[in-house]
Amino acid sequence: MGDPASTPADRPDPDTDPGRGRRIGVDVGSVRIGVASSDPDGILATPVETVPRVKQRGRNGGIPADIARIAEIVREYEAVEVVVGLPRTLRGEKGVAAGLAMAFADELRVAVSPVPIRLSDERLTTVTAARALRDSGVRARGQRQVIDQAAAVSILQGWLDERSAVLRSIGEARPVSGDDA
Repeated sequence: MGDPASTPADRPDPDTDPGRGRRIGVDVGSVRIGVASSDPDGILATPVETVPRVKQRGRNGGIPADIARIAEIVREYEAVEVVVGLPRTLRGEKGVAAGLAMAFADELRVAVSPVPIRLSDERLTTVTAARALRDSGVRARGQRQVIDQAAAVSILQGWLDERSAVLRSIGEARPVSGDDA
């Protein structure tokens, strides 16, 4: 993918949108990976599971267990698209975490091909998820897996909402039928 500092986050694009189908959201952490999925209509994101992160990446050609599990989820849900969170600093820059997320996305891209992988700006999703869970009475201690899943839900829901707005604006710009022309 290149230099993390120069790689922009993806945006929903009608020209590359795969259409109706489930999407998978992924929050890549250094210890755990939160996974979420959408309904087939791409309206609502829900938590799926938390996958333990593999510390050593495969060098012998084998697929790391974390990549293999997420690829299995992608197949199981018959996903049409995977949205991986791209963490940025508060100043909008990409640091070490973004580089790790991009490297993970590259490995996942190979494992789930031809399903497209999108990178989505995920500034503060984990912080927001932790705060929302705490406000609803869930304690952070011992609940890291729930927080990781909630962050994945936040990443995916943001993508779904933006996708819906983009497709709606394109739909309004197109004539409804050939009779109107």
